[in-house]
Amino acid sequence: MNGKSDTLDAENAARAVLAGFATATPKSADGEADMIRRLKVAHDQAVEQRAAAMVTMKAMLVHAPDSLRRETAGKTQITLARQLAALRPRRLEGPEDALCHTLRTLAKRWQYLDTEAKELTKMIGELVQRAAPQLLEPFGIGVDTAAEILVVAGDNPERIKSEAALAKLAGIAPVPTGSGMTSGRHRSNHGGHRQLNAAIYRTVIVRMQFHQPTIDYVARRTTEGKTKREILRCLMGATKSGNARFVAASR
Repeated sequence: MNGKSDTLDAENAARAVLAGFATATPKSADGEADMIRRLKVAHDQAVEQRAAAMVTMKAMLVHAPDSLRRETAGKTQITLARQLAALRPRRLEGPEDALCHTLRTLAKRWQYLDTEAKELTKMIGELVQRAAPQLLEPFGIGVDTAAEILVVAGDNPERIKSEAALAKLAGIAPVPTGSGMTSGRHRSNHGGHRQLNAAIYRTVIVRMQFHQPTIDYVARRTTEGKTKREILRCLMGATKSGNARFVAASR
C-alpha cells in the first residue's frame, strides 16, 4: 500500500533494496538541482518560522490595550511588523510592558525571517534560470514549482525514463479504483513526492482561475458530468502533453 508517511516510504524503499527489486538510478546531486534543494531547506524553514511568528504576534495582540488593537487593526503583515518593531518599551514593571517587549521582539524576528526568505527566493530563482529557464514559460508555473521539479528530477533527469515514471514520482499517476459496481474510475497515486505534488496542484488552481484555455476545458468537462476532483486529476496528471513538457524541460 502506498502511504503518505515518510517512515513508510523509507521502509518500503529499504525493503525493495534488500529484495533486489530497486533498480532506479539515484540522483547524482552534483549540480544546480542539488544546490536548489539545499537552499530550499533554509528557505522553507524561514517561511515556516515567519508564519509562526506572525500567528504568535496576532495572538498576543488579543490581550493588548484597546488603543494598540485599534492602531493595528486591518494592517498587512509587513505594515503590522513594521509598526510593532517600532515600539520602544522602556520599563518592565507590569504585564503591558512585557507585552510590548514581546511584540517588538516577534516583529523584529518576522522582519529578519522575511528578508532571509526573500534573499533565498532570489538565489533559488537565479539557479532555476541557469538550470532550466524553459520551466518558467508555461502559464502558472513560478519559481517555487520549477524549483520543486528540478529537485525531484535531480541533476541527472535522464534517469526518469518516461512520462509515466515522472507522473508516479510526482504523485499524479492515475490508479484504477473501479469495482464490480463501477468501472473506469481513477484516483491519483499518493505515494509520490508531496512537495512537487502540492506545487503542481497550485499551478493547476491558478490555471483554472486565470488561464482561458484551462477555464474552457473545465467548463467542457463539467458539462460532460465530471466532478471537480476528477477534472483536477485530469489536469494534474492525465494530459500527456503536460507531463511531456515537464520531462523535456527538466532535461
